[in-house]
Amino acid sequence: MALGRKGARRIVVEGTAYRWRLRRRPTYFQALAWTPCTFAVEHADEGGSILVVTTNHPHASNWFGREAKPVLPSDVTQAVQLALREGWTPTEPGSPFHLDLSAGFTPSP
Repeated sequence: MALGRKGARRIVVEGTAYRWRLRRRPTYFQALAWTPCTFAVEHADEGGSILVVTTNHPHASNWFGREAKPVLPSDVTQAVQLALREGWTPTEPGSPFHLDLSAGFTPSP
């Protein structure tokens, strides 16, 4: 499964181009601030596995106005570098690679 091009942003990490995308609208659980914000990354030119990153903060569009940090390109760069060190191979087909950075996230009551 590939990311749609619409809404995806391009980023270059260590000389390799990737596309990343954050959901505009949160999922129901993200809107309630029960689960953290996630974003997806894939190789820009070749198909392969997708990197799914779970952050440690709520989605910016949560319904309760809980303070949220936007996902910055520097965050995406760090996540890609960490995932590559942990074994993500973006050009090889396969299941999504999940990178869980949600340590410290506290869901809303």
